[in-house]
Amino acid sequence: MSTHPISDFLSNSAALCDAVLRLRGTALTQELGRIVRAVLNSPLGEYVPADAVAWLPQAPIAPPVSAANDDAVPSLSQDVRFDDHVFGRFIVSGRAHYSTQDRQHLASLASLAGSVLQVHSVAQRTTHAYVQMEAQLQHQAQILDQIHESVLTMDMNGFIISWNKGAERLFGYTAVEAVGRNILFLYDDEELGFQDDFLEQGGRLMEVRRKKKNGEVFWASLSLSPLCDLHDRSTGLIAYLTDITERKMAEERIHHLAYYDALTNLPNRTLLTKLVDQALMVAQRNLAHGCVLFIDLNRFKLINDTLGRAIGDALLVEVARRFRTVLRDQDLVARLGGDEFAVSLFDIGQHFEASMVAQKLLASLTEPIIIDGHDLRVDGSIGISVYPQDGHDAETLLRLADIAMYRAKQEGGADGDHIAFYSQDMNQGMQERMRIESGLRHALGNGELLLHYQPKYAIPDGKIIGAEALVRWRHPQRGLVPPSEFIPLAEATGLVVQVGEWVLETACAQAQAWKHAGLPAIRLAVNVSAREFTAALPGRVSDTLTRYGLEPSWLELEITESTLMHNIDRVIGIMDRITAMGVTLSLDDFGTGYSSLSYLKRFPIDTLKIDRSFTIGIPEDSNDCAIANTIISIAQQLKHKVIAEGVETVEQLAFLKNSGCDEVQGYLFSKPLEADAFERALRENWLPGRTTKAA
Repeated sequence: MSTHPISDFLSNSAALCDAVLRLRGTALTQELGRIVRAVLNSPLGEYVPADAVAWLPQAPIAPPVSAANDDAVPSLSQDVRFDDHVFGRFIVSGRAHYSTQDRQHLASLASLAGSVLQVHSVAQRTTHAYVQMEAQLQHQAQILDQIHESVLTMDMNGFIISWNKGAERLFGYTAVEAVGRNILFLYDDEELGFQDDFLEQGGRLMEVRRKKKNGEVFWASLSLSPLCDLHDRSTGLIAYLTDITERKMAEERIHHLAYYDALTNLPNRTLLTKLVDQALMVAQRNLAHGCVLFIDLNRFKLINDTLGRAIGDALLVEVARRFRTVLRDQDLVARLGGDEFAVSLFDIGQHFEASMVAQKLLASLTEPIIIDGHDLRVDGSIGISVYPQDGHDAETLLRLADIAMYRAKQEGGADGDHIAFYSQDMNQGMQERMRIESGLRHALGNGELLLHYQPKYAIPDGKIIGAEALVRWRHPQRGLVPPSEFIPLAEATGLVVQVGEWVLETACAQAQAWKHAGLPAIRLAVNVSAREFTAALPGRVSDTLTRYGLEPSWLELEITESTLMHNIDRVIGIMDRITAMGVTLSLDDFGTGYSSLSYLKRFPIDTLKIDRSFTIGIPEDSNDCAIANTIISIAQQLKHKVIAEGVETVEQLAFLKNSGCDEVQGYLFSKPLEADAFERALRENWLPGRTTKAA
């Protein structure tokens, strides 16, 4: 019986593992045969692969290996298997006999060979599968790189995971430059986040603006799909982008051709109708109103026929430019065709404002238009329709404005320069307003304005302490025109600034005359409109006082709540400059506006004025009494004086006196007086021992 040192067995075991890893086919078969001969120290021995085992006789079943069973046999064979899979068979012979120990060694060698062959087989299959998968991925990558569309993937936070060649061509960034960066670096200040439905559902198709590496911004068609893991859970997004810049530009050109006038670049009738109908829906929801103006140029056909179409086109372009200049950004002007234009106004407070806009449009045509050395002059006729009185849709309003335009042209004659509303009632109102505006402009330059002075009385002693200067208009034909007729129009047209300047100048001139006549110093209150309350006001007031040699104590400026509610810090700065020179400020119509009490404490105001709308109900109306008491209480807490206007009864005076009111004015004491009458009243009031109803 031969011996098998452990070291020899281990050495042959290592050789077996090495053979399985390195060799294939016949070489492996021969090496395994050599190893089995070496292990069993047998002259004959071989390894028969599984495909040849079927041709061999069935291997004899070796008797159980035990110490009691040590019968020698002339040959041995052992299947090389792992579980139920047979890889081959070891067969040895050529010795006189083989012992139980030989059988044990052969069994161990076969078991080791089966295990190694199994591991090698699994490794081969895994490697093959990996190679196949790698080849498939490479194949797919080649497909992605060859398609024109750019494809990229990103995680849930927008960081780029993959970037194909199409994306490189589209954006100019290589995969090395793009992968790992957040997708936002490609944005053109657009959407700065991802919506949940994109991440969860994908498939969203949109048109977006993106930015290339060279800074160029382009339009892209973007489709988003979810990127999922093996468990179908969203892990990010797949983005497909295609450059559609040329298509977008073509669409914009088509849109511009469809909705804009090619000559003037103004909206055409189609776009005007669409936008007006949209504005009408908004106006309907807000219970607002609007106007459509239809404009026809006079004498254009004569110019076009005489000087040619090129001159006529240039004239229309200049007219369009002038119209845009005088309109606000929210106003829409369109060219309907030929020499016809239209304007829509849906952000106006009163209907008559449309006539003011119409006058601005016509005034823009006053200056001659110079084209190729030709001094051209055109004017126009404008018809106006009003929503909702005249119509509820764009086509109706345009049609009625067109009718009104022909009426304006007929009333103005062949070369007329007229404006007409479709509604005759509005026409009459517009004509009256235009007549008043024209007359007011004339009155400013022809001495038709004058001041009346309504005395202000101190309640404790009944002394006249001042007066409110009130403008009046003495019309040559109509006599005194009520302020309610021309002051709102002056505010709407901006003439209130010129009127206010005249009032300040005239009041100071009158105060100078009274000062020189030896009358006591009183405060003359001048109303200041919101339009006048600018940074230039303090300088104008100071210059006027200096020019007439008046102390600031002669002057008081009355401002309304609405004046204070625009740019509070700017307003307070102006007020501080006025009060710093010694001129007092009073807040007119207190309680009728919307001033905040938190702002009121910041205003450098001397007096609060209770509006006559609250005074008139005293003492019968409990609400008016409560409001008056509240105003007086607030004024006392803020160390302001209080004056009530519109006091007409003894009962009103008694209530105000008991409530702590300081001053009053109203018809109970005196109506507004002309300068001479006020001077007499002042002299009489200040005579020793003289008292009035206020006492």
